[in-house]
Amino acid sequence: MSVQCIAVRLVLASASPGRLAVLRGAGIDPVVRVSGVDEDALATTLTGATPADLVTALACAKADVVAADIADEHPDAVIVGCDSMLRIGSELVGKPGCADTALRQWRAMAGGTGELITGHAVVRLDQRVRTATASGAQTTVIRLSTPSAEEIEAYVGTGEPLRVAGGFTLDGRGGWFVDGIDGDPSNVIGISLPLTRRLLAEVGVPVVALWS
Repeated sequence: MSVQCIAVRLVLASASPGRLAVLRGAGIDPVVRVSGVDEDALATTLTGATPADLVTALACAKADVVAADIADEHPDAVIVGCDSMLRIGSELVGKPGCADTALRQWRAMAGGTGELITGHAVVRLDQRVRTATASGAQTTVIRLSTPSAEEIEAYVGTGEPLRVAGGFTLDGRGGWFVDGIDGDPSNVIGISLPLTRRLLAEVGVPVVALWS
């Protein structure tokens, strides 16, 4: 199938400004729809799942809900859902949600190494009908620096770490406290461009067909 014959919209099933910025920077201006999936409630039903399986299941749930919601408005579309968590040792953490949790988390992980794991799911709609799905997970190793107590408190005070997986960003203020990464940087921001390209190909949509 030639690229010119494909006329689909990419729908991002996420409220993440980081994921949206990554896609826009890579040439795609997606439609944004938030799934409303209760991540915590779903996670409690997935006891025993590996970290990669857990985030992938959450990503699939988000993509599934949005695919059903937007089929009439965007009958020819690819829906991309993502979910990220940070593994530090044996602990898997998502968004801190409150300042106290973010402070405790940063005090525990400062100077350490973690794995940022992002699950991805892609659903293809063809004339409102789901014709293909693909999913997978990507892992990037994070080497965190050791900010001072004052720096940690100031960072948490900005509110930024409360809303992101692992309580830090690579593309915001948190970038000051990341010594380095091993792997895909876009994955740390919340959506792996290389993995998403491969998943789109699996459902029959070359990424260049989605470029603005």
